[in-house]
Amino acid sequence: MTTVVFIHGTGVREPHLGELLGRITSGLASAAPGGRLVAYDWGGRYGARLAADGASIPAAPGAGTGRSTGDPDDLDETDEWARLYEDPSAELATASAGSGPRVTPPGAAFPDERPRSLLRALAAHGEPQADALGPGLRERATELARSPLIGPAAEALDQETLAWVLARALAATVIGSELAADRPVLTGGDMRDTAVAALAGRLGAAPAGTDRGPLLRMAGRPLVHLGSRYAVRRRRALTDAAHPAAGDILKYLARGGDMRQGLRDLVAALEPPVVLLGHSLGGIVSLDTLISGPLPGVELLITVGSQGPFLYETGALPSLTHPDPLPDHVPPWLNLYDRRDLLGYAAEPLFPGRAQDVATDSRQPFPVAHSAYWTDPAVYRAIGERLP
Repeated sequence: MTTVVFIHGTGVREPHLGELLGRITSGLASAAPGGRLVAYDWGGRYGARLAADGASIPAAPGAGTGRSTGDPDDLDETDEWARLYEDPSAELATASAGSGPRVTPPGAAFPDERPRSLLRALAAHGEPQADALGPGLRERATELARSPLIGPAAEALDQETLAWVLARALAATVIGSELAADRPVLTGGDMRDTAVAALAGRLGAAPAGTDRGPLLRMAGRPLVHLGSRYAVRRRRALTDAAHPAAGDILKYLARGGDMRQGLRDLVAALEPPVVLLGHSLGGIVSLDTLISGPLPGVELLITVGSQGPFLYETGALPSLTHPDPLPDHVPPWLNLYDRRDLLGYAAEPLFPGRAQDVATDSRQPFPVAHSAYWTDPAVYRAIGERLP
């Protein structure tokens, strides 16, 4: 009888491990009725823990740290800018939705004529004080001048408010593009607000100076909301929930020897033939253990949604670096990855003739796809066809 040793992925602890094993046992029973499933519960023994009960997790800004900013709305403002970086037109869209039909008298200028003209002038001449936002201001101003949202927003807002809304939209577009480009240096809040004030002045707002006094902050503050404030204030709870997954990876890469030895000890006590079935980090542990030395009795390695090939290619796999080949003692390797799983990687292009890839499709988006392998019949069929 073939023994399948299941090596789980990051963050898996009881009682969830038991539920997962039940699902895999059921799936293997139909595809490989001759197999026996054994679990390597490395998470319970070697997984990451907050050894000092979370002493490294900072408190929320101003919450019992003695370093309050003096402004209880700071977090709200940061939250609002986060929304604008994600969607620079959010304020314009909100204003547009609140505008009603308006009749323009014959011969009168349409409400959006002046703001569009000012945006085109800004695009032509620029604004030196806004250079700190990053490159591309003129192009962004040209694009914004064409926005269909300006018309209804101009009907709903007074000139002063519209100028600030447009200035924030420009700033958010430029900074958001810098963020998307992974630039190593991004604009701080003070510099951003000074640039926004300068832009607002060019777009029709009354002069407000360049300090960060209350009036400037009220005028320059966005009026949209997102969930970052909630996340910051619940950082401890979120860390408690997420740290096993992230911590497991970091701990393994730093001190994975005990985890690999534990797998060796488990396999040594089993009757061959043995198959290692590793999911996510479990696949990395399995691959690493096999590369680092022969594991008698193991006749097949199966990795599912694993990052082992990626770590090898980037030089982060502890036991082997590119372009070194797999040692001869590593058994045949079946690597399964879902096409929609952003944490699943291909092995065959890196190890031709030694690894075989099988691409699956759970029809689930990421990150659900990373955990949906165990309800996919195609996964069990691929495993069952290759079990010794």
